[in-house]
Amino acid sequence: MNILITGGAGYIGSITTRMLADAGHTCTVLDSLENGHRWAVDRRARFIKGNVGDRDLLRALLGDIDCVMHLAGYIEVGESYLDPVRYYRNNVEAPHIMLREMINAGVDKLVFSSTAAVYGEPSEIPITEAALTAPINPYGESKLRFEHLLDVYSERITSIRFRYFNAAGAMSDTSLGEMHDPETHLIPNILKSIIASEDEFRVFGKDYATVDGTCVRDYIHVCDIARAHLLGIEALGAGDEGGIYNLGNGNGFSNLQILDACMNATGEALSIIFTPPREGDPAILVASPEMAREKFGWNPAYPDINTIIAHAYAWHQSHP
Repeated sequence: MNILITGGAGYIGSITTRMLADAGHTCTVLDSLENGHRWAVDRRARFIKGNVGDRDLLRALLGDIDCVMHLAGYIEVGESYLDPVRYYRNNVEAPHIMLREMINAGVDKLVFSSTAAVYGEPSEIPITEAALTAPINPYGESKLRFEHLLDVYSERITSIRFRYFNAAGAMSDTSLGEMHDPETHLIPNILKSIIASEDEFRVFGKDYATVDGTCVRDYIHVCDIARAHLLGIEALGAGDEGGIYNLGNGNGFSNLQILDACMNATGEALSIIFTPPREGDPAILVASPEMAREKFGWNPAYPDINTIIAHAYAWHQSHP
């Protein structure tokens, strides 16, 4: 298939693009490079610098496209509080234009990169796709609003929405991995502190209702996320009716447990300093990924947290 990947120069997007190309698909990457990296785009893909809200550009691109994989968007919870309007414009208004242009061009298949943040504070753990969606931060709200647009256009565009939890890790050959500026994710920040020979690490909050008072999250290897996207878009190409699927391992690790795992993997130690909790951070987010397993035969190839950390550590060591 001819696939348009928005955000294909980003962390998840670049690895997904490579996996799609490896499977024989023709890939076009559309990325503004605001947060992505041109060097990360697979050489087999056509690269277009631009924004999903550019009508004229979309009209020129969509003519020979079979499916769209929408991974572009702002992703930082804290930043979304500082400028919620910016998040709404980028995560809702701009891709709304893309949906209308898809319809005009007759492109009727889309895979959307959504998030567990749409669930807010869950009432039950693990979280199933039937759980109430009640985001507690503007980032999650913006993702859910785009999902609502997909409901509005469901008779014209068939979509698969992957609500994934904490993406982590890197390609095992260290060719692609996580590189955000600024970096806000836990595992890379711990590993970067260790590589930089820092003595201390700051943890947000210590009074959550969890096993040790710190937030608990479900970590999933980025390559497992990419493979789910491949399976999803191939299912749409074969006539699948679409749906909503969680992507996670079904296991939760607290911030302190992740710190211990990173220190064990590297043989280095960090002193922990607790700071006030971040606004918009739920105490526990752990997925039930059973629907994706049953639907696509998807099972994480790297479910072990130590493997995820080892791949991330190798990446950050080779890309300081």
